Amino acid sequence: MFSSYRLLIPNFNTAPRPPSSDLLAILEDQGYRSTYQRRTVVGMLERKGDGFTAEEVAEELPKVGRATVYRTIKLLLKAGMLCKLPLPNGAHKYIMARAEHHHHTVCVRCGAVGEFRNSTVERVLRAIGSDMPGEIVGHRMELYLICRDCLNAPAE
Repeated sequence: MFSSYRLLIPNFNTAPRPPSSDLLAILEDQGYRSTYQRRTVVGMLERKGDGFTAEEVAEELPKVGRATVYRTIKLLLKAGMLCKLPLPNGAHKYIMARAEHHHHTVCVRCGAVGEFRNSTVERVLRAIGSDMPGEIVGHRMELYLICRDCLNAPAE
């Protein structure tokens, strides 16, 4: 996946996502009601190909209360259905979680979010694990870059 230190980002918009009924069922199993507003928020989040902020979702759903948007995102995050990505400016973006372990890329110009898996990262962690004063039980990685679209965009 790495070539001459340049990260190659495939199109992740086609990654499989659980259907809305599954996300809502997970929330219902945790004791949360499936309200019209919550279904509206979950439906929109599933259609988002790239990362999104809670504020973007709230602006796109003016008939849904801002608090409902934030609470629904928080519930999906707690349920492991969303990944929360810190941005260099201190804000956060979210992306639908995938079942398999992965890492993220975030474009510092346009904010596009991608995912990648790389066995080299996992091998490095296993190798340095023996040097740690404990057991590594997890990790997360975000690479901040300028995406191909931004690199290829004409200068303004």
